[in-house]
Amino acid sequence: MYVELQHIALAEFGDIVVRGQQLGRRTSAPLKLRLFIRDGTFVDIWLSSDRARYAYHWEQRAKRGLFHRHDNAPDHPSVVTFPKHFHNGDEVMVEPSYISDEPSSALREFLSFIRDRLAEYEDER
Repeated sequence: MYVELQHIALAEFGDIVVRGQQLGRRTSAPLKLRLFIRDGTFVDIWLSSDRARYAYHWEQRAKRGLFHRHDNAPDHPSVVTFPKHFHNGDEVMVEPSYISDEPSSALREFLSFIRDRLAEYEDER
C-alpha cells in the first residue's frame, strides 16, 4: 500500500512533495511512509496491517512549532466523529475529522490541505 501512496504523492503532488521513503524493519514490510515536503517539513503516514487504524501526520514543529494529524486512535471520545479526530496545530487542539477512510483518498485530502497551508504561509511572508 505504501508504494501506491508514495506514487500518488509524487505524481499528483510533486509541487510540494520532493521525495518519499518507506521506513521500518529491513526484514519485513515497512512500518510507515515518510514524505518530504518542499519547505523542509515531512509527513508520516501509518496504516495498520488491516488498514482499520491510521495516522496522517504533518510534522512541522521544528519549522513553525506546529503539527497536524488525522488519526483514529480511540482517545478523544467527546469528538463527534469519534474515534476519528484531527489535531489542528498541537495535541490539545482536537477537532472532528472527516478524512476519508480509504487511504488513497485520505492521502489526497491531506496533501491538498498541506498544499493550501503552504500557500497561506507563503502569502504571509
